[in-house]
Amino acid sequence: MDKLSIIVGIFSAVIAFVAGYFSRRFGAEKKVQNAEVRAKIILQEAERQAEAKQKEASLEAKDLLYKMRVEFEKESKIRRQELLNLERRLISREENLDRKVDLLEKKERELSAKAKVLADKEVENEAKGKELQTLIMEEKDRLQKVSGLSSEEAKKILLKHMEDEIRFDANVMIKRIEEEAKENADKKAKHYISLAIQRCAAEHTVESTVSVVSLPSDDMKGRIIGREGRNIRALEVATGIDVIIDDTPEAVTLSGFDPIRREIARMSLERLITNGRIHPARIEEIVEKVKKEMEQMIKEEGEKATFDIGIQRIHPEIIRLLGRLKYRTSYGQNVLQHSREVAYLMGLLAGELGLDEVLSKRIGLLHDLGKSVDHDLEGTHASIGADLAKKYGESPEIINAIAAHHDEVESTSIYGVLVQAADAISATRPGARRETLEIYVKRLEKLEAIADSFKGVDKAFAIQAGREIRVIVHPDKLGDQETAILARDITKKIENELEYPGQVKVTVIREKRVVEYAK
Repeated sequence: MDKLSIIVGIFSAVIAFVAGYFSRRFGAEKKVQNAEVRAKIILQEAERQAEAKQKEASLEAKDLLYKMRVEFEKESKIRRQELLNLERRLISREENLDRKVDLLEKKERELSAKAKVLADKEVENEAKGKELQTLIMEEKDRLQKVSGLSSEEAKKILLKHMEDEIRFDANVMIKRIEEEAKENADKKAKHYISLAIQRCAAEHTVESTVSVVSLPSDDMKGRIIGREGRNIRALEVATGIDVIIDDTPEAVTLSGFDPIRREIARMSLERLITNGRIHPARIEEIVEKVKKEMEQMIKEEGEKATFDIGIQRIHPEIIRLLGRLKYRTSYGQNVLQHSREVAYLMGLLAGELGLDEVLSKRIGLLHDLGKSVDHDLEGTHASIGADLAKKYGESPEIINAIAAHHDEVESTSIYGVLVQAADAISATRPGARRETLEIYVKRLEKLEAIADSFKGVDKAFAIQAGREIRVIVHPDKLGDQETAILARDITKKIENELEYPGQVKVTVIREKRVVEYAK
C-alpha cells in the first residue's frame, strides 16, 4: 500500500512536471508572439514618427532657407541702393569739381590778364610818378618864391588847417553818436527808473539839529535849571547837549550836532520831568539808564531794517551801525530811511535789468554805512563804509560798490552804477533834503562863475534852483561847433569842481541877430 502510494505520488509529480513544462513553454511562446507583435507595432510607430520628423525638419529647413534668401535679397537690395546713391554723389562731386576747376582756370586766366594790365599800369604810373615828382618839386619852388614861406612853415600851416578840419569832422561825429546814444539810453533809463520810482513808496521826512521838550508848566524850567544852575550843568555834562531855556512858553530846546546824544538827552529830560525828582545824582542815573536802552533800541532798529529789506547772514556789528543811522541826518534827510529807499530802488532796478535783487538790496542798505561813524573817523563816508564792510566780511562786489558810489574809486561792476542812480533818486526827490540858504546861494554863484570862466561867454544864468545853467555866447567869437565843445567843457568842469544833488543841465545859446532900419 505504501509502495503504491509512493508510485502514485511519483507519477503525479511527473505528470505535474510535464504539464507545467508544456504550459510554461506554451505561455512563453505566446509571450514571444505578443512581444513580436508589439515590437512590430512600435517599429511601425517609430517609422511613422521618423517620417513625420523628417518631413517637419525638411519643412523647417525649407522655411529657414526661404527666410534667409528673402533677407539676403533685401540686404542686397539695400546695399545696391546705397552703392547707387554713393555712385550718384560721387558723380555729382566729380561734376562739381569739374565746374570748380573750370571756374578756377577761368579766374586764373582773368587774374593773369589783370596782373599783366596792372604791371603795365605800374610801369606807366612809375613813369608818371617821376614826372609828377618833378612837377611837385617845381611847384614847391614856385610856391616858396611866391608866398615867401619855407617848406616847414607851409607844412605847419597845412597841418593846422587839416587839424581844424579833422576836429570839425570829429565834433560832428561825436555829436551824432552822443545824440544817438542819448536817444536810446534815455528811453531805457527813463523806463527803468520811472518803474522803480512808481513802485517805491517813500516817506517825506526832514529833521533838524534841535529837539524841543514840552513842559507841563513854566515852573518846571526853574527845577530843570536847579540851584545856581547845577541841574542844567549836570544834564549838559552827562549828555554833551546844550539845554536852551528861553522865553518859549512851556518848552525847552535841546541843541546838538550828534543826534544820538540829543535823543538820549530828550528821553532823559522827559523821564526826569515825569518823575519830578531832578537833581545831579538822579540826572546821571537816568542818563546812564537811557544810554543802555538806546543801545538796545539801536540794535532793534538795525534788525528791523535788515528784516524789512530781506537781508540775512549779516554781522551783528553792521546791524548796530545800521541802527545808528536812524539818528543820523544828511541835509535833513534821515540816513536810515534814505538807505532803505536806496535798497528798495536798487532791488527794483535790478529786477528790471535781470540782475541779482538780493545783492542789490544789500548794497543799497549798506552804501552809507560809513555815515554812522564818520564823526569819529577820518576820511569820507564812502571809504569808511567800504573799510567797515571789508572788516566784517562783505563780498568784494559790495565793498567796491560802497566805495564807488560817489566816484571816489572806479566801479568794477554794474552794481556800482546802480547804487549811484538809486542814491541820486532818493536824495533828489521832492522834500527829501534841504539846504541852508547860504550853501544854496554859494552853489548857484559857483555854477555861474564856472560858466563865465570860459572865453566867448557873454552871460550865464543859473535857473531851476541850480538844476540848469543857461550860457549865452558871443556869436561872432564862437561858431556852432565851438558852441558844442563849450557845452561839453562846461559840463566836465562842473562835474570836477562842484558838488550838487542830482544833475545839472547845461544849455549854451548862440544867436546871431542882424538889425537894419528902412528909412
